[in-house]
Amino acid sequence: MKQKKISITDKEIFEYHLGGKIGVDLLKSLADQKDLSMAYTPGVSKICEVIEHDPDAAYSYTAKSNLVAVVTDGTAVLGLGNIGPLASIPVMEGKAVLFKHFAGVDAWPVPLEGVLNDKGRTDVAKFIATARNIACMYGGINLEDIAAPACFDIEDTLEEILDIPVFHDDQWGTAIITLAAVKNYCIITNKKIESLRVVINGAGAAGLRIADMLKSAGLKNCLICDSKGVLDTERADLNKYKMKHAVTSSKRTLSDAIKGADVFIGVSVAGCVTKEMVASMAEYPGIFAMANPVPEISPEEVKLAMKGRKYIMATGRSDYPNQINNVLGFPFIFRGALDVRATKITIGMKVSAAEALAALAREKSIPAVVKKAYNRVFEFGPDYLIPTPFDPRIKKWESKAVAAAAIKDGVARIKKIPDNY
Repeated sequence: MKQKKISITDKEIFEYHLGGKIGVDLLKSLADQKDLSMAYTPGVSKICEVIEHDPDAAYSYTAKSNLVAVVTDGTAVLGLGNIGPLASIPVMEGKAVLFKHFAGVDAWPVPLEGVLNDKGRTDVAKFIATARNIACMYGGINLEDIAAPACFDIEDTLEEILDIPVFHDDQWGTAIITLAAVKNYCIITNKKIESLRVVINGAGAAGLRIADMLKSAGLKNCLICDSKGVLDTERADLNKYKMKHAVTSSKRTLSDAIKGADVFIGVSVAGCVTKEMVASMAEYPGIFAMANPVPEISPEEVKLAMKGRKYIMATGRSDYPNQINNVLGFPFIFRGALDVRATKITIGMKVSAAEALAALAREKSIPAVVKKAYNRVFEFGPDYLIPTPFDPRIKKWESKAVAAAAIKDGVARIKKIPDNY
């Protein structure tokens, strides 16, 4: 089922962004001299002294407890590539809008200049040092649009040296939502994840972390392709991150790999999958073509290729069913992490987020606001694999699951889930 197309003009886009999309909202009154004395001098000194002697008090008496830095160097922005930190700001503002609207998390763009080398690529050491130096203000850091492979080292190092959650959404966001979709694909098709044959096209940040997430859930047979073909152990051109997922195989190309596969996952480029390729897949295949804005193969082409066979289709677009979109993940993951003052986001928290999303899609009742937002009927099955971003229940389901997992994994400063869930 194709959803209603939305028509947007360039004029509307520029008017929407005019003046920026975010600002500062005051949480406390500033109406008279007494308020001024408490907000600034002399009252504020009392708070500074408390925090000096008890750093954790910053969570109670400053914005830190609900504030996330959206940090980037602008080297891998959406489908635009290396456009630099200044040009990346509209995307970082957009991320902050989603944090606030969907999960009530305050977020602020932190585009970093001076962290590139003389070739215009990420200087990992400079990026880490700069992010570390600004971290004390924030309850968490959402890394965004940083080119691979630098993004892996940056996240790993910051996660190790900081005592707040660090999460690279381009790595884990899509991976978490994909795992939720694959879990429900297995339920609909009566297949087990342990027996699936999965092919991932795209061996960047998203593709490699999708493989990590699926393997953490039990997947055993996974082939990953990059622009040169299957990641094979005999290839001499693989970095350490790709080599981790390399296999010994007689298959060399995407066309070879996809034959007989149960699931295709695309985080690559438009049009790289043909009708003949999807027709060669196993019975009741899952085709998750998530390249944006144009998928690896369109739903219309898949329908023609399947010739009446059962299949499940997902894309990264909102005008088709089963949009696999990061907005289902990062706002709610940080909400849960912040609410228990987690020191990091563990693999257990990520898996719990995916499981919560998958379970929510299987709920029989759908809120009226969701039906209104999309003007279609929702029923768990091939056309409704995962929840939609406008489902108000996600905050309770996913954030609560993440908070509980943080407590279970021993990374939560607060050992009880807040009652307000």
